[in-house]
Amino acid sequence: MDQYKSEFVRSLISRGYHYQATDLEGIDRAAQQSGLNAYIGFDCTAPSLHVGSLVQIMLLRRLQQAGGRPIVLLGGGTTKIGDPSDKDKSRPVLTAAQINANKDSLKGVFSKFLKFGDGPTDAIMVDNADWLEGLGYIEFLRDYGRFFSINRMIALESVKRRLDREQEMTFLEFNYMLLQAYDFLELNQRYGCRLQMGGSDQWGNIVNGRELIHKHKVEQTGEEREEEKAFGFTAPLITTASGAKMGKTAKGAVWLNADQRSPYEYWQFWRNCEDSDVTRFMRLFTDMGLDVIAKYEALEGADINSAKIVLANQCTTLLHGTEAAKSAQETARATFEQGQAGGDLPKVQLSADEMSDGVSLIALFERAGLVASRGEAKRHIKAGALKLNDQAVTDMQASVSAGHFADRDSLKLSVGKKKHARVLPAV
Repeated sequence: MDQYKSEFVRSLISRGYHYQATDLEGIDRAAQQSGLNAYIGFDCTAPSLHVGSLVQIMLLRRLQQAGGRPIVLLGGGTTKIGDPSDKDKSRPVLTAAQINANKDSLKGVFSKFLKFGDGPTDAIMVDNADWLEGLGYIEFLRDYGRFFSINRMIALESVKRRLDREQEMTFLEFNYMLLQAYDFLELNQRYGCRLQMGGSDQWGNIVNGRELIHKHKVEQTGEEREEEKAFGFTAPLITTASGAKMGKTAKGAVWLNADQRSPYEYWQFWRNCEDSDVTRFMRLFTDMGLDVIAKYEALEGADINSAKIVLANQCTTLLHGTEAAKSAQETARATFEQGQAGGDLPKVQLSADEMSDGVSLIALFERAGLVASRGEAKRHIKAGALKLNDQAVTDMQASVSAGHFADRDSLKLSVGKKKHARVLPAV
């Protein structure tokens, strides 16, 4: 790593972000100059990003920390088509209203990790709908279509895999890679953006964009000078030590928006990571110094739990703030050490009818998201893993009603040692 001089590239390598680059030495030289502008695109397919997108956000954060300018590109235009990369089938087509609602919901999370403003290293947020929706089809084909090779496009792994499996890929999806390449060109011309970053599944799209900039510049000026070269960089797709896809749990995606995944649940996600993932996740997802992280490398057994709490606090502080992290840790302490129902646990509120008529206990576990189905709940009962107020549930037909709240203001549901929720009475 000694051959790299820029803080940015050295950080990418030492923290484990590097997977592929078109010219890492070139990126290093560009980053040593007065500010490197780089972008990552985020399509608006859902109202929240999840933990699987966090590596990309942290890449932009590392760039800003090293004196570069991050560009967040929202795919208001490309979402209307759908990215086929790493997909086995076409995405559902969203309406314009759905895309706009998702776009508005996504914006807030970036300001938790990046400083936006008008300064030379302040992040900016743009929407590719601003230039794609006014793009004339005939003009686009005439001016840019000749720069793309069909032979190369169908050889891309994401396309080849679909074709080899005889899975349909529409012409609409096939056009996505042209538009993503055009995004890079547009950002290069508007903002002097010289670097596109993304996950490893985006490699083909990123290379197409870099080559479009090169060919277009050579055609326009006869050459591409060293200080004008554009680059591509990809990070590995992160999996857990057991091979599970990052950000996926039995309850579904680990969303970044607080209204879809509470700060406590987010804290618990990191607290419950596998032992061998702790320091790797510290490097990727926190601002902890590498020398500090190194001190946790040798921890084993029960001692690793202290490192997991540090990881959970650091990650939760970045996204939700210091107070949310402290509250989550206190809730966990009260729940696990004292057997109480901590205030930040996921909640289920009973209705007045349920208070009087009773509601199935198994149904409450399902509503709380502690089990995926009633069948799973029954299996846990047989194994002695389902608990109400820390007492094992043995009756499959058990119900909860007003009488359960005679001497308490909430009930505690538990599955095993790590999954808990509160049941609140009707107001």
